[in-house]
Amino acid sequence: MKMTKLIWLVPFLFLSFRLAAQQTAFTVKVTGHGEPVLLLPGFTCTADVWQETVAAISATHECHAFTFAGFGGVPPIEMPWLPTIKTQLIEYINKNNLHQVTIIGHSLGGTLGMWLVTSQPALFKKLIAVDALPCTGALLMPNFKASQMVYDNPFSKQQLAMDSVHFHQMARQMAAGMSLTKSKHAQLVDWMMKADRKTYVYGYVDMLKLDLREDLANTTVPVVILAATYPNRQQVETTWNQQLAKLPQKRIYYADQSAHFIMYDQPAWFIDRIRENLQ
Repeated sequence: MKMTKLIWLVPFLFLSFRLAAQQTAFTVKVTGHGEPVLLLPGFTCTADVWQETVAAISATHECHAFTFAGFGGVPPIEMPWLPTIKTQLIEYINKNNLHQVTIIGHSLGGTLGMWLVTSQPALFKKLIAVDALPCTGALLMPNFKASQMVYDNPFSKQQLAMDSVHFHQMARQMAAGMSLTKSKHAQLVDWMMKADRKTYVYGYVDMLKLDLREDLANTTVPVVILAATYPNRQQVETTWNQQLAKLPQKRIYYADQSAHFIMYDQPAWFIDRIRENLQ
């Protein structure tokens, strides 16, 4: 009797392990017809951040708008988070037989786009990166070293332990700095508050680990940058020129009077640049 139970238990456990290994790293909303465009959101944002963009381009392009695991109610996955998303994005492109793919990525989504076009350039036609750097860590830390970015650090522990009241206060402060459009602050805060806390903390570490500045030299994919100039255009231009020094094919547009969420602060300018670079 015990042997019979064991025989049934082994395949069940095997199936459980397979299901765990195949955790879905994102959900996708597909709209429109034409050449495929992958719309990759920024950290904690959902596919809804692209709502106006999809409305503007879906008549001529098939829009695949993503929400990543741990955000917007999508179940979290095990770490490492960002490498798993990258792997499953490539699998998604191949499974759905997508060709001449353009990526539009904001913030984290744009950095992820740079990772994709440097590692798998044959899959992509163009990258439009919206206020996204190849190495965010170097912007935040003067003596940045990717090897020093680990999950178990004092700042991560502090954020994991933060109660909802203090986390909400932090989210409000961050939203105020990321968009000059006050009517959008509540949405940004809501996305941050709904994020799975472990994903919020450790997923950000995954992003900080990335340093693609040297890798950009190897891509043949044209890269378009939409960069927010608030609060200091001269400083912003210096940062972009330094971080993209190795990128062979690039075009940078600077969005004046805009903070990080260009699609909210300069919506007409943003849509015009997207349409221009999809043609």
